[in-house]
This record gives sequence, structure tokens and C-alpha cells, in this order.
Amino acid sequence: MGGVLKQARIDAGLSVEEISASTRVRIPIVRGLEEDDFSRCGGDVYARGHIRTLARAVGIDPAPLVERYDADHGGAPAPTPAAPLFEAERIRPERRRPNWTAAMVAAIVAVIGFVGFTLMNGDEAESRATQVAEGPTAGHRPSTSPKPHRPTAPAPTESAVAAVPKDKVTVKLTAVDDKSWISVKAADGRLLFDGLLEKGESKTYQDAERLDLILGNAGAIELFVNGKKVEDQFETGQVERLSYGKGDPQAG
Repeated sequence: MGGVLKQARIDAGLSVEEISASTRVRIPIVRGLEEDDFSRCGGDVYARGHIRTLARAVGIDPAPLVERYDADHGGAPAPTPAAPLFEAERIRPERRRPNWTAAMVAAIVAVIGFVGFTLMNGDEAESRATQVAEGPTAGHRPSTSPKPHRPTAPAPTESAVAAVPKDKVTVKLTAVDDKSWISVKAADGRLLFDGLLEKGESKTYQDAERLDLILGNAGAIELFVNGKKVEDQFETGQVERLSYGKGDPQAG
């Protein structure tokens, strides 16, 4: 099976380094798979996922290779919950951080509202004081012409608030088609999240250098990196290990 992957890569005119860069599968794992060495994969589930990923990258059907792997390693496993796959990845539960962006937006909106309310009240009070001081003249009704409109500063738009900072890595994950177990780590090894992302739920994470992801059901996830949608075709039930920096993705 490893020979099939290697020959397909050579026929496609790709080096091991190019395959690693395009699939984000580390070079030692690529070399090991081409030599039928699966010890670096971390288990059968990850080995199957890497086989599928490399097969697609070199333009061949992954199904026969996965079936051959299963035949050589005791058959396909029975379906198991996604949670145990990441038991070894857990370090500590996610620490909720204050949402400073939302607080800043709320403060700006409150200030704008207060200034507008004060200006309106001040105009009305000035108008009433002028009417009392001058009083209506005989045979003349006070003018009821509308007051000129005072433009107020617009509230910050959602796009401005959600602007992606260029000095950080920003990843947004949304469970679109189904729930998925995900794990997110910062460059220093801190575990930012490890748990179940329910269908329709979104989470956004940032780090100054790099974010490492594990998607337990990659086909259900819509992934945005640094404001760009990742167009990789992940399958339902597929496990993906991904890593993104400030310049990623190169296209999308």
C-alpha cells in the first residue's frame, strides 16, 4: 500500500515536502506511510485519515487503500463516540475569557446613545425656554416647523468589530451539518478548547503565532482562517489534524 502512494506521488511529479505542505501531514508521517510504517500516526483512526488525505493529494481513490489497511490490521473498527479519541489531548478545561470586543461595542453604543439623547433634550429645553421668554404675539401662532435633523455618529458595524487582526492567527469553526468533537491548542501548548461543537454552534480562537486543530468529524465543519474560508473537502467522520499561522491559508 505504501508503494502505491509513493508511486502515485512520483507520477504526479510531487516531492514529499510538497505533499506535506499541501496536506499539512508532517514529513516523517508521509515517509512512514510510503514505507508501510504507521507507528507515527497515533492509532488506526489517524492512520486511515492520513491515507485518505495523501491519496486524494496524489489523485488516486483512497477507498481500496483504506480497505487494504483494515485487512492488514484486524478489520475496520466498530463506530465509537468521538470523545475518547481526544482523551490524551486533554490538559485542562477551557478557561472562559472576557469578551472585550463585545464589551467595547456595547460601551461605544451606550456613549453614542447618551450623546444623542442629551442633544435632543437640550434642544427641546432651549426651545421651550425661548417660547416662554418671548411669548406668542397677538394674532400670531408660534412656528411649528420641524427642527433641523442633527446627524449622529453611526454605530460600529459588525464587520468592523469582527475585523481580523493582522498580527494574530484567527480561526473560526462552525458545525454546519452535524456536531463534531474538536480540539484547539495555542502555539505554547495551551489547550483553548477540547469538547463537542453542536450543530449550528460557532467558536472563534486567536493566538499570536499558531493554532493547532483536531477535527473529529471534519466533514461537518465550516472553517475560516484569518478571514478566509478553507475550501478543503473534508469527509463526514474524517479526523483531521491541522495547523495554521499568520499567513494561512495561502489561497481561499
